[in-house]
Amino acid sequence: MRLRDSRTPDQGSPPRTLKTAERRPSTLKPTPKPKIRISLLGGGQMTQKNPRKWPNSMKPRNSWAVSLFVFISPVSSSMIAPAMQNLGSDLGMQTEIEIYLSMAIFILAYAIGPTFFGPASELYGRVRLLQISNIWYLAWNLGCGFANTKAQLFAFRFLAGIGGSAPLAIGGGAVGDMWSAEERGKAMGVYTLGPLLGPVVGPIAGGFIAEYTTWRWVFWASSAAAVGIQLAGFVWLRECHPATLLRMRRDCLVKETGNENFHVEERAEALTHKLLHAFERPVLLSITQPIVTCIAVYMAYIFGVTYLMLATFPDIWTEVYDETRSISSVNYVSIALGSFTGLFLNLKFIDRIYRVLKARNNNIGKPEFRMPALAIGSIISTIGLFWYGWSIGTRYWIMPDIGAAIFAAGTISCLYQTYAASAMAACAILRSLAGFAFPLFAPYMYQSLGYQWGTSVLAFVTIGIVWTAPFGFWYFGRC
Repeated sequence: MRLRDSRTPDQGSPPRTLKTAERRPSTLKPTPKPKIRISLLGGGQMTQKNPRKWPNSMKPRNSWAVSLFVFISPVSSSMIAPAMQNLGSDLGMQTEIEIYLSMAIFILAYAIGPTFFGPASELYGRVRLLQISNIWYLAWNLGCGFANTKAQLFAFRFLAGIGGSAPLAIGGGAVGDMWSAEERGKAMGVYTLGPLLGPVVGPIAGGFIAEYTTWRWVFWASSAAAVGIQLAGFVWLRECHPATLLRMRRDCLVKETGNENFHVEERAEALTHKLLHAFERPVLLSITQPIVTCIAVYMAYIFGVTYLMLATFPDIWTEVYDETRSISSVNYVSIALGSFTGLFLNLKFIDRIYRVLKARNNNIGKPEFRMPALAIGSIISTIGLFWYGWSIGTRYWIMPDIGAAIFAAGTISCLYQTYAASAMAACAILRSLAGFAFPLFAPYMYQSLGYQWGTSVLAFVTIGIVWTAPFGFWYFGRC
């Protein structure tokens, strides 16, 4: 549409044609400035901030720092075992359940904490959650040493377990952030030392502390260790979560330049939504996938028997072999030796078995090819349980130690297999509940059946659950 100018030729100017745009204000919006994408894959400073491009001296240091945080929680979970009887007497605990609850309630917190800390670390970063959770654990664990009633001890112990569960939920992801798939094997081996050594080192130290001082120093000593780990974290620990590093880099660039168009490619999601999904996925998997339910029951039983043994271990040598609390706690070394042996054999042969089966299947790998190692571990752990139970009370005190070592070697392949993250989340709650419940019924089982037949019952159930699971995974997983 064109309009004629209103002025006539006799006014001294020729007629001209005007465009509508010259008569009306423009309605077009200004073109927005393009977003500037931030990545950790670029050169220069961005490469230095990429955790997988860190110097070789920095990645091991950070991995060791993460492993220290993971180490202290398993130490605290079992450190009280040699001192439980003294603790129960001082705090007026009337039943065996109350005495064993002082240890087991820490494991109960493992069923709750990881479901929160895992999603939260994706929003706030690994380092912040590791340090805050360790301070939380430190405060409540220190409070356990000042508890004057059993109710106070139970409450403080549970709250300390909440904080102690965070490194177990975050640590594996932190190691994976720093190392590529080709490098991750050795790094995960270092990381695994914490869960392996912790439940063994704790009771050994706890036995000597309880005999020569008081049970309160069991908590104070572990709190002092947590302070040292916290200080090491302040010095060594660096953020390694890629999404968190990108957000930090974006905020820094916005502050330096005033340009708010920097952005990172991630889907914004509130913490409540992440928590909802974290609860929802494991539940749906457990309901809709029978194989996940089998894995959860399988791992829960092995975990429960392991903590039953850790809780009752000191009583065998003090009651049957008349050893002191400090000397009896040294027998936990047998579990450590068995665990290391099992870990060494597992790392040495599990990949070799997988490669052989993969080559026989036209070089196509399948998850079921991990099951032969699992089946071997199941058989070994059952043999260890029978040996352990029926050697208690024999002339030579080392015989139960040998049985415990065999059991520990077999359980390594059971507890440290690699499953999908959602499947592991589905296992976590049931596994923690088993670790909480099994030590509570242990004293009544052994009082009624004795050590020999009580442990044999556990071994027979192991045959029914643990032996059948690998074969079920092998055949039904191929369907």
